[in-house]
Amino acid sequence: MIKYNPKTWFRHIFNFHKSDTVFILWKELILVGVLTAGLVYAEFHYMHFGQKLNNLMQIFTLIGFVLSMLLVFRTNTAYDRWWEGRRLWGQLVNNTRGLAIKIKSQQHPHEVNQYFSRMIANYAYAMKESLRNGVKLEELDLTAEELSELEKANHKNNIIAKMIYQKLHDLKKDGKLTQEEFLSLDTNLNTFADITGACERIKNTPIPFSYSMFLKKFIFIYVTTVPFAFVESFGYYSSLVAIFIFYVLVSMEILAEEIEDPFGKDSNDLPTDEICLKIKMNVREILK
Repeated sequence: MIKYNPKTWFRHIFNFHKSDTVFILWKELILVGVLTAGLVYAEFHYMHFGQKLNNLMQIFTLIGFVLSMLLVFRTNTAYDRWWEGRRLWGQLVNNTRGLAIKIKSQQHPHEVNQYFSRMIANYAYAMKESLRNGVKLEELDLTAEELSELEKANHKNNIIAKMIYQKLHDLKKDGKLTQEEFLSLDTNLNTFADITGACERIKNTPIPFSYSMFLKKFIFIYVTTVPFAFVESFGYYSSLVAIFIFYVLVSMEILAEEIEDPFGKDSNDLPTDEICLKIKMNVREILK
């Protein structure tokens, strides 16, 4: 995720970052400009529609309004998914801290605290990578036995949660944990699965295919036909108008596609690597 100062308004206007859609769409922008210039040339030398094309401006104005409403809905939906993901990761930070504080307050031996310190951080790291391309076991702090068990598992988060629960049951069985203390810890631990499930729902449920396909077709048809409305008035300058319209509309769709899955490594995705490191440092500090 890119960190920036939102108050430096003019600097952002003239700043170009690798995530800017200009670098993503530059080939398409050139193609649209060339096609529009070719259309203008054909109109001036062969077709000669003249005033008939001027009437298209009102039609494209109406269609542009409808398209803008669709894009507003599209970007709002994508941002809602991004913000829900950030809220869920914030809940994970709070609940890992709460769980660590409760464990520390129960005055367990040092090795018990160290076990929970490792496993709570392991859960966060496993959750982060499970929302990407799969868990990286080398990121986790595991014993040989724990590593062997996780290598056989499909859903690593469930196994780590099971290990934590098993440790709590062992402590309860040995009389080192009361029923009330167990239930108190269970309240925090239960939220781990809820947060993971909610994040998986965001990742695995993209915008409906029919809606996405229609919007892309709508944008493509609009952008490739709108130069007809400008040929008579702007001549070859219609290429610049078409390029600008294409850049604005397609950029909105690209940005929406990027943030609707906020758990990856794109520039605008959530800083889950930093959040996991924060969880790890917080838990270690509490349980040291």
